[in-house]
Amino acid sequence: MMDTIVDTPPKKVWMIVADLIARDVRSGLFAPGMWLKQIDLENRYGYRRPEIRRALDHLTQKRMLQHVPNRGYHVFLPDSAQTDHILELRVILETAAVDSIVAAATPAAIERIDGLARRFDELVLHGTVLEQYEANLSFHRELLSLCSNPELLNLVAELRSRTSSALAGQWSTRARVEQSSREHRAMVEALAAGDAQRLKEIITLHIRQPKGK
Repeated sequence: MMDTIVDTPPKKVWMIVADLIARDVRSGLFAPGMWLKQIDLENRYGYRRPEIRRALDHLTQKRMLQHVPNRGYHVFLPDSAQTDHILELRVILETAAVDSIVAAATPAAIERIDGLARRFDELVLHGTVLEQYEANLSFHRELLSLCSNPELLNLVAELRSRTSSALAGQWSTRARVEQSSREHRAMVEALAAGDAQRLKEIITLHIRQPKGK
């Protein structure tokens, strides 16, 4: 526990706090369903109430936390059956888009997607949890943007919003984050080879992410 207030310039302090909370959620220190008291977070991290509150609001937007009016914030507690159903819907939608994605994959598009995969790789080694999360979303948005049906991208985004984020759920261990990185690279390789079937297989594995790994 920190006893002093950290006088960090206010511009990005809340981002630092959000990443500290995200790491503690991912490590299991803050378990699913656990209520987070702002005074406890102030004491733990050594930051002031406004930065703590903004960090909590940000993590609520990212579906790591949930906010209950007049009660506070707690760690996202997903409905496992609902989550499984939503993931299966994503498998159906995202694999159905693959043929269209492969057909639209110009060298320039593949290079952009590869760059985003490499960016994620770098952040796995040196970035914050939140930076990894944003880079992961960017990779998948760019890949799905090649689909000829733009409504599919909107549907997938809506489905993502109904489950816990990778921060709280899928990336429960560093090994799982590293596996996601390898799967990104495998997707790029399949796309560059024009191998639609292989890309469908990798996307299916990537979405389902076996529990406990």
